[in-house]
Amino acid sequence: MTKYNVPGLSLAVTRNGKLIYVKGYGKADQEGNVAVSANSLFRVASVSKPITSVAVLKLLEEGKLKLDDKIFGAGALLGTEYGTQPYSANLQAITLKHLLTHTSGAWKNDANDPMFSNPALSAKDLITWTLNNRPVNTTPGTVYGYSNFGYCLLGRIIEKVSGKSYEDYVKTAVLQPSGITTMSIAGNTKADKKTNEVSYYGQNSENPYIYNISRMDAHGGWLASATDLAKLLVRVDGYPTKPDILNTASIQSMTTSTPSISNYALGWAVNSNNNWWHTGSLPGTYSEVVRSGNGFNWAILINTRANAANFDADFDNVVWSAIGNANTKWPDKDLF
Repeated sequence: MTKYNVPGLSLAVTRNGKLIYVKGYGKADQEGNVAVSANSLFRVASVSKPITSVAVLKLLEEGKLKLDDKIFGAGALLGTEYGTQPYSANLQAITLKHLLTHTSGAWKNDANDPMFSNPALSAKDLITWTLNNRPVNTTPGTVYGYSNFGYCLLGRIIEKVSGKSYEDYVKTAVLQPSGITTMSIAGNTKADKKTNEVSYYGQNSENPYIYNISRMDAHGGWLASATDLAKLLVRVDGYPTKPDILNTASIQSMTTSTPSISNYALGWAVNSNNNWWHTGSLPGTYSEVVRSGNGFNWAILINTRANAANFDADFDNVVWSAIGNANTKWPDKDLF
């Protein structure tokens, strides 16, 4: 933490369905001298994406969606509600699976990422602006390009199909069945800070409070504690120790990579060691959730981010080193 000037960090680790370690380190708020606790809430940034993926898969299980459903065009999930007609052939070819796997052919997380433009626009108005100004230049399904906007679209699809707001559907279909009651969509400014929420500290002149975080809901907007995320992990990890909220087929689909990229599936990074995970990063925020192939899961939340090359790897390796060390003594009691 000292090496990377980290004010505060929260860590939760599970093993075989039990919460075996949870601890806060450092300061949730430096000015107020408030310590990080097990209940401290952090922006989780792109760790929101696997949450959205689980919600989409719940709708698939309910028979309300299919992976090959088209997104735009007559009869498609979002129809012709957004943007200017006529739609291009590429736009009309995008499917639900393309959005989940970041293979839509457009809207990459780069300098032109629409989610970081036009902060005054609502999500719906931003979709229209993006369709009119950011064309789909690559055939969908052929190239991987990490897309925040694609997950914004998934949030709107969840709303249209479920008849609820994105936040409400995720709470009722995903979080509540996992025993999670304290997660919500984060606010944008210091004035929006919620009870138990940490303060965020930018580095290298980054300002954590100038972004429309609430508009990022489905791709980067959730607020959670490390314990909250640990509760979710044990309900989607495919292990028999706690009942999963998705069926076996859904978990298999969620964690199977596509031909376009070998290490990303439906909202989760994956590898051949049967691990799946996701990280998140915004000014003032770093997050990671991991489901390992050896029975351990964990969540790390930090209230800053550093641009140093090994910042994320060093924090990731702390837990990997501990679970890989035969001398580590893990408690058997369940802290959930």
